[in-house]
Amino acid sequence: MAGQVLAAATAIAQAGQGQLHLLQVLYPLKGGYPDPLYQTLDGVFNTVSAEAFAAYVSQWRELQQISQASLDSYAAEAKGNGSQVTTSQLIGEPGREICTLAETWKADLVVLGRRGLRGAGELLLGSVSSFVMHRAPCAVLIVQGQARLLPVRE
Repeated sequence: MAGQVLAAATAIAQAGQGQLHLLQVLYPLKGGYPDPLYQTLDGVFNTVSAEAFAAYVSQWRELQQISQASLDSYAAEAKGNGSQVTTSQLIGEPGREICTLAETWKADLVVLGRRGLRGAGELLLGSVSSFVMHRAPCAVLIVQGQARLLPVRE
């Protein structure tokens, strides 16, 4: 999805001689991130051992490094296409961070992807694109990810 969003943003920036600011928001409450609660289940629920805390911090540092490398790769690709690019990596709730930075940067346009969650998935996980679309201080372009088609049963 990030490649599709980058392609759209780069094309728009080049057409309008604009600058790109690539943002990646790490969200600790999303699945797949290091979980501090899981680390505490080493015997006593309300205490965190030094080893568990160190493991948690180590996992976060590794995640940040991997994510920054990915962000740097996208920035290099955009620069290779002639765009002026800066990057940021933040930790927080993605929708709020995107809107706050768009206001801080005085952005003209926010370009972001949409995975296409519907129904219970969107209700439980929320929709970053919907949040940004309704709260951003500027125009928003949402790049739709490829829909996953379910097989039809006969």
